[in-house]
Amino acid sequence: MRAAWKAFSTIPGTGFVASSFVLVFAFGCLVNAAVGQLATDWQVEVRQKVESHQLDVALELVQVRLSRAADDLEAQGWRARILAWQGHWQDAEADYRCVLGRVPGDVDMLTGLADVLMWQGRTKEALAIIEQARNLRPTAPEILSRRAHILHAVGEPSLARRQYREILPLDPQNAEARRELAGLSEETHHELRIGTDIDTFNYADAAQAQSVLLTSRWTPRWSTAIGADFYQRFGQNAGKFQASGSWRFTEHDWLTAGGAAGHDNAVIPKREASFEYGHGLKIVNRMIKGLEVSYRQRWLWYQGAHVLTVGATQLYYLPKGWMWALTVTGARSGFSNAGIEWVPSGSTRLMVPLAARWSGNLTFAVGTENFAQAEQIGRFSARSYGGGLKYRISHKQDIAGYVAVQDRTHGRTENSYGLSYGCRF
Repeated sequence: MRAAWKAFSTIPGTGFVASSFVLVFAFGCLVNAAVGQLATDWQVEVRQKVESHQLDVALELVQVRLSRAADDLEAQGWRARILAWQGHWQDAEADYRCVLGRVPGDVDMLTGLADVLMWQGRTKEALAIIEQARNLRPTAPEILSRRAHILHAVGEPSLARRQYREILPLDPQNAEARRELAGLSEETHHELRIGTDIDTFNYADAAQAQSVLLTSRWTPRWSTAIGADFYQRFGQNAGKFQASGSWRFTEHDWLTAGGAAGHDNAVIPKREASFEYGHGLKIVNRMIKGLEVSYRQRWLWYQGAHVLTVGATQLYYLPKGWMWALTVTGARSGFSNAGIEWVPSGSTRLMVPLAARWSGNLTFAVGTENFAQAEQIGRFSARSYGGGLKYRISHKQDIAGYVAVQDRTHGRTENSYGLSYGCRF
């Protein structure tokens, strides 16, 4: 090369041409280096914004990049990821499919598309996409974990269990596979729970109740609950039988209906009926992992009185297994010798995993009630504070207890204690 350049430069009249060639060549190298550096810089900046959870800013950077280079597949892939994290699943799906239309074997885009389809409840489509990714990388633990999760969601726990087992030889330290495998290996369809409750008052004798409840999950969509409660309250004995059924008609929607009847002795409702509609939302957020919203309506018929309650509950799934529930209820009370009145109440509960086998909860409630014939004290306002603990004896057994204190108007108080044992089979 040097010899050729020396020969070229010694040709008469080529000195200026040679110098110009060197300048043009050097300028081209600088431009290419600058373009490469710019292409690298925008991705570095996008990653930094994503890591600091500034998704809106990261999306703006990607949009600027696409305005300058509309065919940049890296930028389009980043836009798909960010839109998915923001919950814009349909827009993210469109971007994922656009990139895959040009690069069908991009595993990152395939797994991203599978996630978006899963979050939309399109589990069968998600399974088909993750199968494509697995065919390209058959030993990648992150792909196999996604496949196991989707298999469980489509109602194939045995296949999901087998997939998690295949992950451990490839990644022995995979905590998710170990945790999920432990849960799936102990999968059960029925739970029997028996319990007892004691209420003490500063204005009446103590009251007691015993309960037994059997819940059964017959299919991934259909479950039932049947049980009986026995009461000793205000010198009277009473009991009731209850039953309900729940149908999950989509991946994120369910409907529950039930009723109860029994021997009331004027201390519990003679009959009950209820229904509940719920909807779950997948939220991709640093603080909130998911949300369930439900509406419940309940009718209670007492001797000489009737009560209708309507309420809404929001259940937030938080990081590290924490959950927070917020409920607002309105009660319409009607008595044979009085008018009809609506009264409000509300409660909140925080559920916290404490250790490997322990979990706990804290509860606060406030409201106004008018169950005069049921509680024999007339209308009252109250604030309640409580907490509970659950100890998991094994994957199939647990024991739980709670304590609650209620301060009512007119200087009245109520203390409640309860203990229950549950077994699954």
